[in-house]
Amino acid sequence: MSSSNSSERKSLNMAEAILGPSIARGQNHDIALICGDETVTYCQLWHRVNKAGNAFLELGIQKGERVVLMVRDCPEFFYVYLGLMKIGAVPIAVNLRLSADDLAYTLNDSEAKAFVVDDMFVATYREISDQVNARPIEIMTDVEHADFLYLPKIMEPADKELVAADSKLEDPALWMYSSGTTGKPKGVVHSQKTILDAEHLMGDIMGVGPGDRIFGSSKLFFAFSMGHCLLAPIKLGATVILYPDWPDAEAVAEIVERYEPTIMFSVPTFYRNLLRDEAAEKPAFKNVRHYFSAGEKLPPALFHSWMAATGRPLLEAIGATETCFLFLANRPDKFNAGTCGVPTPGTEVKIISQDGELVTEPNQSGVLWVRMACVASGYWNLKKKTREVFKDGWYCTNDMFTFDEDGWYEYQGRADDMLKISGQWVSPTEIEDHVLKNKKVTQAAVVGVPNEDGLVRLALFMVAPDVGDAKEAFEKELTDSLIENLAVYKCPRRMFFLDEMPLTATGKLQRFELRKLAEEQQLAAAS
Repeated sequence: MSSSNSSERKSLNMAEAILGPSIARGQNHDIALICGDETVTYCQLWHRVNKAGNAFLELGIQKGERVVLMVRDCPEFFYVYLGLMKIGAVPIAVNLRLSADDLAYTLNDSEAKAFVVDDMFVATYREISDQVNARPIEIMTDVEHADFLYLPKIMEPADKELVAADSKLEDPALWMYSSGTTGKPKGVVHSQKTILDAEHLMGDIMGVGPGDRIFGSSKLFFAFSMGHCLLAPIKLGATVILYPDWPDAEAVAEIVERYEPTIMFSVPTFYRNLLRDEAAEKPAFKNVRHYFSAGEKLPPALFHSWMAATGRPLLEAIGATETCFLFLANRPDKFNAGTCGVPTPGTEVKIISQDGELVTEPNQSGVLWVRMACVASGYWNLKKKTREVFKDGWYCTNDMFTFDEDGWYEYQGRADDMLKISGQWVSPTEIEDHVLKNKKVTQAAVVGVPNEDGLVRLALFMVAPDVGDAKEAFEKELTDSLIENLAVYKCPRRMFFLDEMPLTATGKLQRFELRKLAEEQQLAAAS
């Protein structure tokens, strides 16, 4: 494997590996968590995690059993999540905007022994509680209900000392469910050894440690935040800033000003909105040491605007639910706008062409495969899909990439988004990047739509509020620019203007909705 530690260890408990180093460093009185006006020291976190673990043992939750969490980003999330891992049980934090049907699917698919929930999500659970095959132990975090156990009450009498369950490197530690944009969500199984990659980027490269304050705008159920706003920073002894509600740009700006994070993780949409609202020009944003961007491709124009406003680069990176941690990233001393950077320490990558051949020459696209200690062991109950995606420690990202002569990796879109136009493979991302160079366009997406002859042709969707009524002239301006700079077959035949892009609950673009919209418009025009 990519981490030398994996060959030196035979057993490992992830919760112990996360919490132990800070206690050993003597950080008992250092602040581990900040949530509003509440602070939690490392000593308090240690004892409350132990009390939660002991409470779960009293309820009969055993090693390997799954527990689903629908809990906001608050200290209780940490107590429950780490407490479960410490006894060898498996926490599964789910999307807080999960539909009732998907919640029922997750509870049934994971065979959850318990369900831990905030009061505000109980209504969703009640819709489907009678559809759950084996009724889980029901635990409420923040409000007493007659028909739920109450977390503070079951933790209060529990012992504050707890011996961590002995686990093998390959034993399950945590699960995460994929967003399910192409079907039912997949249960991604991460083993104890996932934690061996926690320090590579944030510790070895970013120098994160005691005194640092980490904030991520994405919720903890996302792999992006789970890896970089829980697992790694707690192991490194930093302070994590929590925001329980779903944030907007205004809330993020207030957090930066009030709590002064030193490292911030967010997505391009938030960075764009912070610039739009002129929040990024405030002095507090210049005091953040490093900014990371992931979740979607970062337009170079946004990179340069952020640099101009804050004096800090936006370090674009990419990871996956299946890796938990980022596998490509720009670095403070080595960054290149428009790319996802270079492999993170401990990571091996390779690109396989559409023909199945290893890509060895620059500027040739193919599917990126990654190998690192934190690669998941597979998908729960999906053996065929697991065999397709996980091979000999490698994970197939299904993301198309190229690398240039200097080793920079550039995202080209999802492999299943690649389009064959006039016999040539076309990356929607290449076209979108060019369109976004026009300052009137804030968002762009290209999809393929069959025409009346069944041939796939390109359709461009844009959010361009400044164009107003001059759409026809603007379309000609874009078309001329595309033909001048790209091959003619990469010029979309049809263009659409939207007020906003259709997104999933996790903020990912729903290209199938755009295809459907284009097809509907085509049918309407033909009738």
